[in-house]
Amino acid sequence: MKSSWFLKFSNTLAKLAGRASTFVIAVVLVIVWGLSGPLFHFSDTWQLVINTSTTIVTFLMVFLIQNTQNRDTAAMQIKLDEIIRAIDTAHNALLDLEELDQKELGNFRKRYEKLAQEARDNLRSEDRDIDVSPLRDDRAGGGERRR
Repeated sequence: MKSSWFLKFSNTLAKLAGRASTFVIAVVLVIVWGLSGPLFHFSDTWQLVINTSTTIVTFLMVFLIQNTQNRDTAAMQIKLDEIIRAIDTAHNALLDLEELDQKELGNFRKRYEKLAQEARDNLRSEDRDIDVSPLRDDRAGGGERRR
């Protein structure tokens, strides 16, 4: 698979930015900047250095993080769609839900909230849950869940 230069660049930068050592370097830079204050008589230029630096880094990181999050979300949606597709009893109507508007998503949500409530009510009354054996109490020595 061909990767664009931006994809490689953003992946590398995101990995570097997420390291503990990067955080330590940032803290050290802020400490050095703070300690250099008396040397520069806490001038406007001295303050401008940290303000400008942090603004630029923050501005660029917003786009880097958004790019990384968009790719991660898209990959996760594809994986979930494949799981739904592969399970015989799953509803294929749930594929690609992220493309629906809020009203359509709300309709699905209400439907599944109702199913969840019914399943909880069945468990409380010790009826069988859908396609799953009753839960056994771990404290009573049962410990495992059977299908």
